[in-house]
Amino acid sequence: MNLSEAKALGLKKSNRNRVGRGIGSGNGKTSGRGHKGAKARSGWSRRVGWEGGQMPLFRRLPKRGFKNAFRRVYTTVNLRDLAVFENGAVVDLAAVLERGLTSKVKHTELFKILGDGDISKKLTVRVDAITGPARAKIEAAGGTVEVVEQREMRPKFVRKDGSKSTPGGNHNGKGKEKGEA
Repeated sequence: MNLSEAKALGLKKSNRNRVGRGIGSGNGKTSGRGHKGAKARSGWSRRVGWEGGQMPLFRRLPKRGFKNAFRRVYTTVNLRDLAVFENGAVVDLAAVLERGLTSKVKHTELFKILGDGDISKKLTVRVDAITGPARAKIEAAGGTVEVVEQREMRPKFVRKDGSKSTPGGNHNGKGKEKGEA
């Protein structure tokens, strides 16, 4: 057992490394930076992918594919899977997950019903999206479909107060709008 370790009470804190304090420190003269070059200068920082001026790997390799950042990912269920619900039941994402009909797709709260299969029960369905055949089959069985409205962005050239603005001019509210005398 070491007495200095006992005093530390389990806390570890190493001593600061004081660079440029003479040859005996091991980090004197060049302060551990080596001799000359950009890495020895102040202000240098390594950029990700930098290969010393050589064409970096991410530029040598060809581009492939496309990733749509605006894609909507839905948790989907087919119409035939809804047969487990009783007559008059309300079907939404929570109810479907509770019954174990599907698992929620990663990072999505959107729910969609596809039209594969038939249904004979009268259900109330709350969805974010539904296919045409699925809607027709549910309504033919006497059920109802409630589509949850998505948040819409403000249309172009409409101010926050709802009044129209003309593109390319008259944005300060002064002067005449089109059609005014």
